[in-house]
Amino acid sequence: MNDSQRVTFPGSTGAPLAGRLELPDGPPRAVALFAHCFSCGKDVHAASHIARELARLGIAVLRFDFTGLGQSGGDFGNTDFTSNVEDLVHAAGYLRDTLAAPTLLVGHSFGGAAVLAAAQRIPESRAVVTIGAPADPSHVAGLLASAREEIETAGEAKVTLAGRTFRVARAFLADIAFQPQQERIATLGRALLVMHAPTDAVVGIDNARSIFDAARHPKSFVALDGADHLLTDDGQSVYAAGMIAAWASRYLDTPPLPVTEDGSVEVRETGRYTQRITAGRHGLTADEPVDVGGADKGPTPYDLLLSALGACTSMTIRMYAERKQWPLRNVSVRLRHSRVHARDCANCETKVGLLDRITREIHLDGPLTDDQRRRLMEIADKCPVHRTLTSEVVIETTEVASRPHDHSIV
Repeated sequence: MNDSQRVTFPGSTGAPLAGRLELPDGPPRAVALFAHCFSCGKDVHAASHIARELARLGIAVLRFDFTGLGQSGGDFGNTDFTSNVEDLVHAAGYLRDTLAAPTLLVGHSFGGAAVLAAAQRIPESRAVVTIGAPADPSHVAGLLASAREEIETAGEAKVTLAGRTFRVARAFLADIAFQPQQERIATLGRALLVMHAPTDAVVGIDNARSIFDAARHPKSFVALDGADHLLTDDGQSVYAAGMIAAWASRYLDTPPLPVTEDGSVEVRETGRYTQRITAGRHGLTADEPVDVGGADKGPTPYDLLLSALGACTSMTIRMYAERKQWPLRNVSVRLRHSRVHARDCANCETKVGLLDRITREIHLDGPLTDDQRRRLMEIADKCPVHRTLTSEVVIETTEVASRPHDHSIV
């Protein structure tokens, strides 16, 4: 089953953008960034279904709400096409820092125009896919036709789209009117796949022809026969995702993300203090808080240390209770780390200087007897990580030469 994670990162205006990262069951073949349609959101049918299907096919996908939309912060009325492109660049930066830079960009409708504009600002991108995209961002002005006069004269107007009301400013119209989109497409420098429904009633098929004709090879076109603009039919979304994955495999020949297979854990920096940790096929991020110079993109090293002890404690208690067939419903462990003066530690042999102290609170839920609870608390001290932390540990450190073709995930 695919792993779907909620993520948050700063957007073009500094407001937090809400995203969802769809991860495949295993090391990703590639990382993709998905841009949704105008006034939609990351959870619109096409975005969610295509992202999940791509993840099922081995491609990690980040989809997110542009500024002022969905669960993201900021004011939609202060955004425009340029800010959407900036949001995409920020999203790519987030992926670069936490997983790997996106090599595949996918955009639906207005999002398709946005990924075409953002591609050259995401240097790692190698392939771009548009789905029902307009050839020029100014196409969206047609959706605002009924309010255009008010926008021009009053400076802004409230517009209802798909049952939701948005504030659109005059600056938005000015921004989409002067975008060098044809030049961007002609100098894209990436493989391009244009997908469009011949009967699309929102963005006509002639837009696909304009994009395709302006682009240079390698380029491909796939007709989404029978689909509507929003790809509301599940079968169309699955078909589109399958075609994207098959087509992109020709151009995303980068090596897979790191996987450790010998029981080791590998840690690589991806920012000032940000670290990407790989353990087997699992990955996580460590960082420091902002107030000490970090980006706060993950738990601190000491948080991870406490996590290891807490997880081991809970697992050990669970294993013992199951073996004894005791009615333990749930285990929770809360831990804290601090530094204390040795002289204040009654049970410590060292009496000079500072000592590390870990406090561990264990909650055992279930109709257990007093003897069972006492025994489970004794078992907690027998967890392997506890034993490691309380025994003499030897750490051997050596410098190794760079490996040939050592690929970083940054």
